[in-house]
Amino acid sequence: MSVKSSSIDWAALLKRQEAAFAAAGAPSRDPEREKALLDERARLLSRQPERPSDAQGIECLEFLLSGERYAIEICYVAATLPLTDFTPLFCAPSFVLGITNLRGRIISIVDLRRFFELPAMGLSDLNRVIVVGNEQMEFGVLADSIVGTRTVAPGALLPIPDTFTGPREEYVAGVTEQRLALLDMGRILADPRMVVHEEVG
Repeated sequence: MSVKSSSIDWAALLKRQEAAFAAAGAPSRDPEREKALLDERARLLSRQPERPSDAQGIECLEFLLSGERYAIEICYVAATLPLTDFTPLFCAPSFVLGITNLRGRIISIVDLRRFFELPAMGLSDLNRVIVVGNEQMEFGVLADSIVGTRTVAPGALLPIPDTFTGPREEYVAGVTEQRLALLDMGRILADPRMVVHEEVG
């Protein structure tokens, strides 16, 4: 099949397109109007976004430790798992319970009761491990039990009470009226004592 060659009248085609846009209610090309629209769009895009309201609060995971209530920001929580099998580490700090295998990754398990110098109440079948971490560090935190997730309003955090003495005073960001202590997990993860060296001297 052959195709006949024909010349295209571009000027007539553009006129028909403008007529069609005009019939459909589309605006015709107006450089001044287009510039005004672009300036308005640029102004709207340059506006700073509103800061999130404090009502959003801090999403946390609440857990029990030696009869007291603690919370960790969700952004640090990678997983929770039951304390089933772990290997004790010799020549490790007393607060390092041991190491365990988490989906092919070897992580250490930290007993915050010893790290905070709290009275140990013994282990039970309800003990859980909260895996926490950031870009530089990852380990498991031993918990007596996990209560669940909750939202803490930033304004609800009060200064640390006098009863929070010792290491806890440095690693607690604040306490609510309901005696829920929010851990400063960023500072705990950055503590050089959390680096477990497996070499035996």
